[in-house]
Amino acid sequence: MRNLFDFLLRFRAWIVFIIYVVLSCILLFSGNPYQRHVYMTSASQVSASVYDVGQSVTGYFHLRSINDDLQRRNAQLESEVIALRSTVNSLRLELSSDSITIAEPLKDFDFILASVINNSITHPHNFITISKGEADGVKPEMGVMDQNGIVGVVDVTGKHYSRIMSLLNPDFRLSCKLKNSDVIGSLVWDGKSPREALLEEIPKQAVYAPGDTIITSGYSAMFPDGIPVATVMSNERTHDDNFFTLRVKLLTDFTKLSTVQLVVSNNRDEIKKLEPNNIK
Repeated sequence: MRNLFDFLLRFRAWIVFIIYVVLSCILLFSGNPYQRHVYMTSASQVSASVYDVGQSVTGYFHLRSINDDLQRRNAQLESEVIALRSTVNSLRLELSSDSITIAEPLKDFDFILASVINNSITHPHNFITISKGEADGVKPEMGVMDQNGIVGVVDVTGKHYSRIMSLLNPDFRLSCKLKNSDVIGSLVWDGKSPREALLEEIPKQAVYAPGDTIITSGYSAMFPDGIPVATVMSNERTHDDNFFTLRVKLLTDFTKLSTVQLVVSNNRDEIKKLEPNNIK
């Protein structure tokens, strides 16, 4: 208690000054409308600035959850697009018949979301590690994509993690076609750039233009038909007189890969049983 009295006596002048300032401010702002308005406006601006900074900080830490939510919504939209495409194809077939019946679209594909925890793009053969494994329903040979295009295919699975053979791997070849065309080719990475690849075995009579979109052909149980993969850049020289090769720009940016979608084909097992390479 004695220390408290000593403190008050030592700083009594400052304490009296602060009391007078506080009383003056109260009398000033309570008795004068203009000064009160200025005070309230300034206080509101300061509070808004503080709240804005706080929101920016908390928003930064919530970016991951927001991104995951966007990926979930994107996966749902992908399913709806595939379902609508199936309906359109069914209607095109029915238009040539005597009666038209609209059937429910088949749910051939589902998606599993996963986070990328390791990704290489500079090696001759690149792989990606993701945070989902057999416990989450991941199986080898599942197709993998992101919100922009194709990423690769599941190579090895563990209980909680899996390895993906990246599209930036010359051992991975993807059946693709020119959009709005039946011309089929084989997409393969030539190791030159993580943003470019080659579309090989394109027939000489094929018509194309720079900027045309390359999409999946649907000739595989790994990916649905019509998923955008790349855009045409230029024609590459080839020694084959019947085919040519296109250099294409990949839609997936592997340098910024963070979240991927694994394609679950509900008809995969049945299709694999019918494939010729499974017949002994």
